[in-house]
Amino acid sequence: MVVAAIGDLHCPKLPADVLARLLSSVADTAEVLVLCGDLTDRGLEDEARALGHALRNAVKIPVVAVLGNHDHEAGKPDAVKAALADAGVQVLDGEAVEIRGVGFVGVKGFGGGFGVRALQPWGEETIKRFVHEAVDEAVRLESALAKLRTSRQVVVMHYAPIDGTVKGEPPEIYPFLGSSRLEDPLVRYPVSAVFHGHAHHGSPEGRTRAGTPVYNVAIPLLQRAFPDRPPIRTVEITE
Repeated sequence: MVVAAIGDLHCPKLPADVLARLLSSVADTAEVLVLCGDLTDRGLEDEARALGHALRNAVKIPVVAVLGNHDHEAGKPDAVKAALADAGVQVLDGEAVEIRGVGFVGVKGFGGGFGVRALQPWGEETIKRFVHEAVDEAVRLESALAKLRTSRQVVVMHYAPIDGTVKGEPPEIYPFLGSSRLEDPLVRYPVSAVFHGHAHHGSPEGRTRAGTPVYNVAIPLLQRAFPDRPPIRTVEITE
């Protein structure tokens, strides 16, 4: 299967009609479109409906998505999810879905940092809650992966699970771009590929400790890394 992936649409900052033109030919080269969060700019239902309308008219292949931090900005992520679902988008939030023999799992993810410098759950209750949010997202990711029985598995998230794809960002903001806690389930299960966004100035590709490729598909990054082609990453998913 060939998957096309893109993240950080920030509709309507990137207008729906521009997105429609950008994605209208994706079915020529891919069988599934993956959207890696920050689909809207302020998390408003009207923004999600405008994006959904554009996707319904422009994209003729299955669309799988996760929400990002911007999609939570207005405090109405369920309304954003429902508006996109009305347009036929499969918004995953700790769930798994099988499409043409390939399993797709999606979570938003969260921050906290990477490796030995990751934030630990001690001290103030606020710090503990922050860490537990990342832990909860990792547990939901693992639970969804455990339900799949497909030989090919694709993980979609917004935050980065490794530091390799955030390199290029200021080191001071690494803790806000992802968490290595999200990497642990990716090592324990036979994941074929991982897609995320969020790190606009990171690196386009890295690998987990198990060697699984991880792709950062934030639009600003793709525009900078591949200026001679549309900002969509196309990857063939093999066993």
